[in-house]
Amino acid sequence: MSFFCNFQSDKCPGPITGNPLNGLCEKVCLQAKKVFDACMQQTQLTDIVLNITNLTPSNPTYPLTFISAKSTVSEGTISNLIIEPIPERERAARVKADIIIPVSVAYTDANGVEGVATSTVTVTKDVILNIPSASIMPYTVEAVVSLVSTQGAYTGVNQFTIDCCVSIIMKVVMEVELLIPSYGYTAIPPCQDYTQEVCAGFFELPVYPER
Repeated sequence: MSFFCNFQSDKCPGPITGNPLNGLCEKVCLQAKKVFDACMQQTQLTDIVLNITNLTPSNPTYPLTFISAKSTVSEGTISNLIIEPIPERERAARVKADIIIPVSVAYTDANGVEGVATSTVTVTKDVILNIPSASIMPYTVEAVVSLVSTQGAYTGVNQFTIDCCVSIIMKVVMEVELLIPSYGYTAIPPCQDYTQEVCAGFFELPVYPER
């Protein structure tokens, strides 16, 4: 079983029933990453050039045929970050940065052999976000990224030009210590082996297909 599989306890995550104050027993100090502001932009980019490296297999037969590309991490690398406070808007700032997204590229060579390679896509973002007031603890800017592409062409030696869909969440965050109410330690249920249910779906099938 698990938290959400046939386990009944008031010491596990899930919906609150009744008075939410029932069971509160302490105040807990947690070290966490507090998000002060965030925004998401989703866009389609066209004619993005991918210069690929780390080809596997290492000696393909050219030309290559593009299959797909997708991001390999959920957090992009931020460079050239500029934060400019906006005087007429309290705590608002212009946040401009280049977001570097590592991608994995799938292709076939001239002999039909499938291969993979790596590349990066750099996206420039220029947005307005709220920033914390002055404090000893510094804040940082992070970017959650997702990129996928199924359209591209081989346009040069180890080079593809693609159209892609990109989602980027920009966040202003800070490592903080938060004091929160707590119900105490979580009760951890025992695991249920998957092998115990491996035939469940099979035994539920009819002998013959229905019309």
